[in-house]
Amino acid sequence: QVQLVESGGGLVQAGGSLRLSCEASGSISTINAMGWYRQAPGKQRELVARITGGGSTNYADSVKGRFTISRVNAKNTVYLQMNSLNVEDTAVYYCAAARSLLLLLRKPGYWGQGTQVTVSS
Repeated sequence: QVQLVESGGGLVQAGGSLRLSCEASGSISTINAMGWYRQAPGKQRELVARITGGGSTNYADSVKGRFTISRVNAKNTVYLQMNSLNVEDTAVYYCAAARSLLLLLRKPGYWGQGTQVTVSS
């Protein structure tokens, strides 16, 4: 089993920045891909950023150039740096982990509890 604990959400004005953290514990050696999903009210959950065990990253078009995913292996932590936030970024952000990239895209096996990000105009 893998446990994911997120932190760093909050309220920020448009144009501002936030950094989300996701600390993993448990059987982390089984994890080969991690990412950040978000879900806004009335919308489907979407994957906004991902990072593989090899360090490859990928972003949704809506956040490309503004968000950066990174990890610190020594801390078992993945970060999401969010810059130039706008009101459309308002959502609950979830950290996810999976045994493979394919599973991360289709059905991650592990989820964090979610953290609210609210961007005011």
